[in-house]
Amino acid sequence: MEQIGLERLTGLIAFARAGSLGSYSAAARSLSVSPSAVSKSVRRLEDQLGVSLFTRTTRSLTLTTEGQDLHQRALRLIEAAEDIEQAATSLRAEPSGRLRIAAPLPLGIHVVAPALAAFRRQHPKVTIDLRLSDQIVDLVDQGIDVAIRIGDLADSRLMSRKLASQRLCCFASPQYLAERGHPQTPSDLAVHDTVALRFQSSGQLLRWPFRSGSRIVEIIPDAAIVVDASDALISALLTGAGIGMTSALLAYPHADRGALVPVLEALAVERSDITAIWPKSRSGNPAVRSFLDLLEDAFRSPTGA
Repeated sequence: MEQIGLERLTGLIAFARAGSLGSYSAAARSLSVSPSAVSKSVRRLEDQLGVSLFTRTTRSLTLTTEGQDLHQRALRLIEAAEDIEQAATSLRAEPSGRLRIAAPLPLGIHVVAPALAAFRRQHPKVTIDLRLSDQIVDLVDQGIDVAIRIGDLADSRLMSRKLASQRLCCFASPQYLAERGHPQTPSDLAVHDTVALRFQSSGQLLRWPFRSGSRIVEIIPDAAIVVDASDALISALLTGAGIGMTSALLAYPHADRGALVPVLEALAVERSDITAIWPKSRSGNPAVRSFLDLLEDAFRSPTGA
């Protein structure tokens, strides 16, 4: 039986990642190499195996029938190799190596990124690769060690730990409220300027939930301003644009210094959980375990979020 060489293993890794992500450029980014290096490795593997793995056009990369079968086998090979790496890593007492983290943009910017300096001071042998996007990524396919998700989880390949509950509350600047007054009920919002959030993923407006006895009522305000990023919404509120609803976790730093004031706070609602998730194969990694502990501290705040 012919022994497999290092070059062929490199080709299998490039093939597996390109097949999962659908392009050489995406595979290259995940592997931190050039697209041409991925392309050459895959073509070399095709020559060695004597089969075509992809159907290529100028705009797409699609697995052939043979490629689909071999792709699943290549993924199992890489998962086995990662298990070996993680087992070896877990034997080391001190966290080390590269830690790939994925997070939604606002949480990544305002909660995760500010905590990284302290984590690096505690664990200087760990390097951080933080990837921010509101798109849901496949942790296994893209080699992510830890991700932060908002909402329901459905992937049985993943472990999870709840970090916080997302508490939605209205906020406004003190200047706006001094000029226009404080609404006492959700119906009072009809005579106020409001700022609404539109989700980039769906194009739908955030429905504003309020607690009403044992029920939750939702409204969609007739907003004077609509934005599609939480940071933009908060910036508009800070400059007196009106009243807007956002995560208390994101608004708290501004509320804590008096730049924003909670509105209808007694009616605020806890919505989706904020959860850390990671592949089962990463569970023994000391860097992952340490980072999960850091996340719990970072998400702990007086807002109740």
